[in-house]
Amino acid sequence: MRPRAFAGSQSVTLRHHLSSDNLLLDLPRIGHLQSSEQRSMREDGGSSRSRNGNMQYSDPLMRPSADDEEFLRHSSSSTTASSSGDYPMAMSGESSPFVMSPWHQSALDNPLDVAGATPRNGLITSLVREEGHIYSLAAVGDVLYTGSDSKNIRVWKNQKDFAGFKSSSGLVKSIVVAADRIFTGHQDGKIRVWRVSPKNPTVHKRIGNLPRLKDVLRSSLKPSNYIEVRRHRSALWIRHSDAISCLSLDEKQGLLYSGSWDKTFKVWRIADSRCLESVIAHDDAVNSVVAAFGGLVFTGSADGTVKVWRRELLAKTTKHSPVRTLLKQECAVTALAVSPAAPLVYCGSSDGLVNFWEGEAQLAHGGVLSGHKMAVLCLVAAGNLLLSGSADKNIYVWRRDGGVHCCLSVLSGHTGPVKCLAIVADDEEEEVGGGGGGAAGSWIAYSGSLDKSVKVWRVSEQPPDALLRAPMNVPADP
Repeated sequence: MRPRAFAGSQSVTLRHHLSSDNLLLDLPRIGHLQSSEQRSMREDGGSSRSRNGNMQYSDPLMRPSADDEEFLRHSSSSTTASSSGDYPMAMSGESSPFVMSPWHQSALDNPLDVAGATPRNGLITSLVREEGHIYSLAAVGDVLYTGSDSKNIRVWKNQKDFAGFKSSSGLVKSIVVAADRIFTGHQDGKIRVWRVSPKNPTVHKRIGNLPRLKDVLRSSLKPSNYIEVRRHRSALWIRHSDAISCLSLDEKQGLLYSGSWDKTFKVWRIADSRCLESVIAHDDAVNSVVAAFGGLVFTGSADGTVKVWRRELLAKTTKHSPVRTLLKQECAVTALAVSPAAPLVYCGSSDGLVNFWEGEAQLAHGGVLSGHKMAVLCLVAAGNLLLSGSADKNIYVWRRDGGVHCCLSVLSGHTGPVKCLAIVADDEEEEVGGGGGGAAGSWIAYSGSLDKSVKVWRVSEQPPDALLRAPMNVPADP
């Protein structure tokens, strides 16, 4: 299927670099950089949001204390959002019952300490193998795959170093696992396909690339299969012409989606490794693509937009049509996640905020989660939980209760930006009788960082005991 041609001149993109230990680190593209004076302030009910995502109040009587600011991490329902504009902002905490109740101050003076006091929440162990900065994770059961800028993919089993394999070039920016195959997306624009040896589970063999060599040779014979990717440069439409930034699986339909800094996402049929479609989706780098519920696909870009696409399955190919643009802002969209438990879409941005939309028939803006002081680099959802990792080196654990989100805990320990997250059900809790992601909602979360380590956490949907025992009313200080 021939793609649409690029229209207009190529937009200028800048790679976002953060300094950690005096090292420039390659992170998702965030488009145009602006000073705080140039960035316009969003207003909502007499309040505005600062650059780091914290709430600022124009009325001095409304200005909270430093402790109160720490807990403005809750989303209000869409009914409290501003009615102006196409993308209303439901400011975090303004109407949340949790924040409006005075007891939250004594219950969560330090979310991290409260979570640490509960054995079911907190750090389990650290996985360190000084091979490079961790850029990607994929977890299946007790097996974890980690990708780094050393071109290595490590395999961990039961949280112990089990095996490893290496690509010929290109740092590993994304990993997904489909049945017996592992797909890795790389900085050099290639998708590599691996398979575990049936004779030796520690051996992983590369069985090909996407696209296949024979498809490249066949397509290269027709001039109509070439598109302009840069000025005076053309490429085959079935090949990405820049870094692979993200991968997403639709296992039910047997499809693999790949997003790239070349502004496109491509659709691959897993059964025969064929590229079915290439969609020029954005005006800047595609930083995240997620195949979601109801045949929808979401893409987030450095151009500051989140777009919704509807998939149509044809006889021999697919067709993805644009449905709507959920978000349009100056800050780059850096991460997307879809809740498996409800029709919810989360979007992390370079301004440290997490927007979300809810509803399967008609997605409505549900609110904004604030708390991170730097760019949100990764998101993962499981059960009623959302985990957000940031360049501020922290991981926030959010719990959804109806239309309200509250911050259960802040996981600290990394010394570099948190670049990737993965989560699986806690089998130990399931064996004990907790349900492992079911009734008790206990999960094992993995976080990969540019500090060259992977940390393993246990997180639970249940609020800390101190939160449950907190009084409903607290007398004011004298």
